[in-house]
Amino acid sequence: MINPPEHVLTTNEFHWQLGLLQNLDVGLVVLDADHRVVVWNSFMSNHSGISDPCACGKQLPELFSNFPNDWFKRKLNSVFLLRNRAFITWEERPYLFRFKPHHPITGVAEFMYQNVTLIPLSSPNGQIEHVGIMVYDMTPVAISQQALRTANEELALLSRTDKLSGLANRGHWEECLHQEYERFRRTQTPSSLVMLDVDHFKKINDTYGHQAGDEVIRILSNLLKSHARNTDTAGRYGGEEFGVLLVNTNEDNAMVFAERVRNAVEALTIRHGPHQIRFTISLGIAQVNNSHQSHEDWIRDTDTALYHSKTTGRNRTTLAEDLE
Repeated sequence: MINPPEHVLTTNEFHWQLGLLQNLDVGLVVLDADHRVVVWNSFMSNHSGISDPCACGKQLPELFSNFPNDWFKRKLNSVFLLRNRAFITWEERPYLFRFKPHHPITGVAEFMYQNVTLIPLSSPNGQIEHVGIMVYDMTPVAISQQALRTANEELALLSRTDKLSGLANRGHWEECLHQEYERFRRTQTPSSLVMLDVDHFKKINDTYGHQAGDEVIRILSNLLKSHARNTDTAGRYGGEEFGVLLVNTNEDNAMVFAERVRNAVEALTIRHGPHQIRFTISLGIAQVNNSHQSHEDWIRDTDTALYHSKTTGRNRTTLAEDLE
């Protein structure tokens, strides 16, 4: 049986196929075995500002001063050697060629995010003597995914944050306390809990209005954040009661923190409309210990110390250990 002769491209066919490759909305580069450019389509010319005649015969580092040549050569050599495609996603590396984005909806992007495919191209002798590089503009996808990720992070933060105070809400704060209690059981590393309450808060609301009470909560919350370390967790436990988890802190150092906060509050004057509001806080402290069977026990001891401060004159700090 005689095989039909192989089809030979006519001049017209070659012309329209070349036109198709040149006008793809995808970057197309072909490199030879010496890593020199032999094909450079219109997409690459338009986005790089480098024409086809100027690009051909050059290596990519000669065309782009910021080109990641060592990293790219390892990718390229694996394609020549293994005769398999290689893929570079924008999540792995935002771009191979630093081009400006050109979509109106992606104007916020600093550069064009790219997916890149490296394709081994065999010659008639079966040898891989060229590699094709396909460059896909992924900027709209990348921007959308980043916006979604940011939105999810913001939602997660909102789910953990008390709206009025800006501190951790009770659920998140208590979960942090539970984790610290479990860490103590494993490591016996001391940590302390401070609970505090605004003295005569109902009187503030009744005298100046609930908006004034809200302002007291906000100012006190900001003060707690300014005194706490990054490793500490301050939260609104409920109403006008707050808790501060002081990690790796014994009760003596917790007392220093509590008194610093108490004195700062006592020195505060909050201006709300025509009013000047002064207030005080009462505090209780408990260091976690092996008598606590749960983080709830730890809270209970701290709350008992706080209650003692409230019932013995207010504007003071009590250590749970002193009540035993």
